[in-house]
Amino acid sequence: MKTIATVLSFLSLLLSISLGVTAQNTPTVPVIDGIANRTAISEKKPLSYAWVRESDIAWSRRVWRVIDTREKMNQPFYFPEVAHNNWKNLATVLLDAVQEGKITAYDASSPTDEFIVPLSYNDLMKRLQRKDSMHLQRSKPPYEYYDTLITKTFNPSDVKRFRIKEDWFFDKQRSVMEVRIIGICPVRDNIDDKGNIRGNDPLFWIYYPEARPILAKAEVFNLKNGAERRSYDDIFLKRLFASYVYKEENVFDRKITEYSQGIDAILESDRIKRELIDFEEELWQY
Repeated sequence: MKTIATVLSFLSLLLSISLGVTAQNTPTVPVIDGIANRTAISEKKPLSYAWVRESDIAWSRRVWRVIDTREKMNQPFYFPEVAHNNWKNLATVLLDAVQEGKITAYDASSPTDEFIVPLSYNDLMKRLQRKDSMHLQRSKPPYEYYDTLITKTFNPSDVKRFRIKEDWFFDKQRSVMEVRIIGICPVRDNIDDKGNIRGNDPLFWIYYPEARPILAKAEVFNLKNGAERRSYDDIFLKRLFASYVYKEENVFDRKITEYSQGIDAILESDRIKRELIDFEEELWQY
């Protein structure tokens, strides 16, 4: 009887020790990677546009711009190259939303950049694949050389530019000049077999109003203040990016590079931007 009591006492001692160790290993304070939980972006909704009637639009002009992520001001669109946590570059955010069925990708081969042909995620990824030819040598005699095709999957870090299609208009009802982005298109370099860049390759168009709820929850690194986290929708809405105009609506439907080259193309782009600013300034007397 004494032996049984001794064994039970020993087991109770072991149980109490194990419970004590477990209690010590269990954190009493929730782990927060920072000063406080960041919920401002994850719970954010896009700011609603003011309602505009067609009859209230007294003047409008459509322009197309290019955002080059190699410029310092535009680096938040490109980084991080590899997504981690909730921090993703813009191309990854758009592709993930297409994969989840939250937004629709449209064919970018249309010369008018209209949202006509929708693409499924699988069809889109097939289009984004690259096939490179390589000249290899066989590992066995007679060690002859041969050509083969290698398929490379799409890497979002290949996207170095974004095209945006936007409408500038004057609302006579509210007496304001506004700009609204209509579409956004990721662009990568078109590289030949020798590794030389042969122009740009537009990948797909996204209808921007449809993507705004997604972009409003996508966090962007703030270069000036880590406490103020912005979203991609904030950057576009506040025009916190550098860009240049490569096309305006015209009777010939031509891009600037189709009728101007070199420094003339740069001056033409600046002229279009200046006309948009001058139009608003000439509406009022100061």
